Amino acid sequence: MVLFSPSRAANLFCLQKHFLYVKYSQQNQICQIEIHGPPRRAQASGEASMLRVDTHQHFWNLDEVAYPWLVPAYGPIYRTFDAAELAPQLAASGVDKTVIVQAMDSYADTDSMLAIAAQEDWVAGVVGWVPLHDPAEADRKLDEYARNPYFKGMRHLIHEESNPDWVIQKQVIEGLQLLADRGLTFDVVAVFPNHLEHVPALAERVPELRMVIDHLAKPPLEEADRAVWREQMSAAAESPNVFAKLSGLNTVTSDFENWTYEDIKPLIDFAIEQFGVDRLMFGSDWPVAVLAGDYAKVWDETNRAIADLSEAEKDALLGGTANSFYSLNL
Repeated sequence: MVLFSPSRAANLFCLQKHFLYVKYSQQNQICQIEIHGPPRRAQASGEASMLRVDTHQHFWNLDEVAYPWLVPAYGPIYRTFDAAELAPQLAASGVDKTVIVQAMDSYADTDSMLAIAAQEDWVAGVVGWVPLHDPAEADRKLDEYARNPYFKGMRHLIHEESNPDWVIQKQVIEGLQLLADRGLTFDVVAVFPNHLEHVPALAERVPELRMVIDHLAKPPLEEADRAVWREQMSAAAESPNVFAKLSGLNTVTSDFENWTYEDIKPLIDFAIEQFGVDRLMFGSDWPVAVLAGDYAKVWDETNRAIADLSEAEKDALLGGTANSFYSLNL
């Protein structure tokens, strides 16, 4: 039980690392209650506090929304994952905000994410879905979704399409132009080798569109393939409107149980060399990350991998780039 003191205009109570802010009216009645997460680390003199943002996490409720790709073979992630499960993990890692990313090409999935965003104050934005291959319908639906302040952009599960050239079709390019015209973003599921090679063409044909390559396009393990991946990533990085996410890297390691920062650091270092920290952003890829660890391990090992960067560079990777790219207004 928490006892309130009406003799003060506002009180701050500590509740298991969270803070309850209670504001009183002039009549000593409670008029505002807010719950805040744990405080940020102490800042050095003159140092600005930068919020930590996870730019890539998912939710799915298997009782409410259909996810045909999610089958029992996926083991530990073949179940419902909701906000109540993620919230304590964010608090434990010191992550302030997240961007929920679509996990199905459907309005139902997008509507579900927007509903969660309206309920959870730690959700800063949503990457939803509209049918890019149907520009007229996409235009209509974007008019609706763009009125929601949480809707920041969209993604399409390109790798689920049978045509590897799906994203460069004429009607899809028209759909991408609709995003650019509205200042919305495009998350590219640029899975190597079928899709990453198309990113420079997209940047050329829709030059105003801000794109981000999810999961560094899932770098291959074999060195011969990785050399081609590096070439294609370098080509993509030549466009200033192409960004990339340091996400999903634990599931491209050779040992899902024993991987460490040393396995992902070469990939991160290469990405920094090509894009710079101002075009890179952290993402956990939770709950897919559960296939090779958990939220805490992804966060901790990523931070170990970037430990040699300056504080300003870390701030960019862990929050600043996300804030500017998705227009989160944090």
